Amino acid sequence: MHARIPRVLPREDVPARRAAYHRAMTDPPPRPPGWFRLWGPVIACVLVQVPVALWQALRASGLTTHGGRFPFLPDLPAGEAWLLLGLALLAPVALAFARRWPGPVVAVLAVAGSVDMAVGGEQHPPYLGLAFAIVSAVVRGARVWAWASIGACWLLATVSLIVFDAPAWTGGRAIGTTFAILVVFGIAEAIRSRRDRAAEYQRRLAEARRSEVQAERVRIAREIHDVLAHSLSQINVQAGVGLHLMDRQPDKAAEALASIKETSKTALDEVRSVLGALRADPGEPGVPLVPEPDLSRLPGLAASLAADGVAVDLDDRLPHAEVPQAVQLAIYRIVQESLTNVRRHATGARRVRVRLDRDDAGAAYRLEVADDGSAPAIATETGGRGLLGMRERAELLGGSLSAGPAPGGGFAVTAVIPSAPGGAP
Repeated sequence: MHARIPRVLPREDVPARRAAYHRAMTDPPPRPPGWFRLWGPVIACVLVQVPVALWQALRASGLTTHGGRFPFLPDLPAGEAWLLLGLALLAPVALAFARRWPGPVVAVLAVAGSVDMAVGGEQHPPYLGLAFAIVSAVVRGARVWAWASIGACWLLATVSLIVFDAPAWTGGRAIGTTFAILVVFGIAEAIRSRRDRAAEYQRRLAEARRSEVQAERVRIAREIHDVLAHSLSQINVQAGVGLHLMDRQPDKAAEALASIKETSKTALDEVRSVLGALRADPGEPGVPLVPEPDLSRLPGLAASLAADGVAVDLDDRLPHAEVPQAVQLAIYRIVQESLTNVRRHATGARRVRVRLDRDDAGAAYRLEVADDGSAPAIATETGGRGLLGMRERAELLGGSLSAGPAPGGGFAVTAVIPSAPGGAP
């Protein structure tokens, strides 16, 4: 039996019902082996129909007079009896090819079943091979073959009943046969429908898993980009300063080298944290090597840019204790990427203003980062990815981000994130 959603679950217990449906679709009951699904119907047809047809043929030919075995069967002429034996043997032979050619097999057995019904009489066993052929055709995708073949044979039998008054095709037998065929089709359609639902569910589940994997890859790429772009940009600037002042001001060069050491250590720890999350076993919480950045580390970002000769006015009016950690991380990364773009792209920038506050209604956090340099070349590959990452961080939390040249000159980044975010970066 196929697994079903338990009906004892209350209608309001939605998570439990969904879990039961998930188990039914992803953990179906064990199916019989392939050889049994192929040869089981063949063996059943041989055991049910061949002995009866063989006995009738032998009795009609006078080869046996024993009548106690099947006393309910009528005596038939020898030709009709041997024809029934041939039809009985045809069913298992045809079913052996049902896996490869389900459509032609059901058409052949529909004709054979019609002849068997017309010759065998009302007391003759039903043509079992036709039922197996119908189920096989519907389940294996030859539904049109099955319905067309059965419909044509049924129509021909009905016409023969009306026009020729066929003795074997009586009204009661017509109703019973029609009902039996509809029951077989109902079983076949139910099996096919459940398989289709399970296949569609698993396809959607696989697609959702691929989407989750892709989203995780994008998140990790965003984290690595934000860490490396900021740190390597700062290292590059400090290395240039150290090389320039190595001979004239060795002490300043030493400060630049110390800054490079500290920046590279911080970047290495953050990259290890991201890689540690990648290596963590599924279902186990990752243990970061360093705490996730939050708003308390913004002064350090401002100081790193001030060391490069660009003054940063940090106006932080947010109550840190009330801001969710996910929002703090997103704001930190957006400020980090914005300052990195100033360092790399804003020509002639001398001052950057960073302002954090709530909007007038108090329903969202607002972040503004503006510089006084020339507009950065955001069309470059790296800059474009940085802006894309900032926008993704804001949108994942239900917010928005805009970036572009400021009206009074320079470049401005503005992010608005709801106080109750709808996602996590």
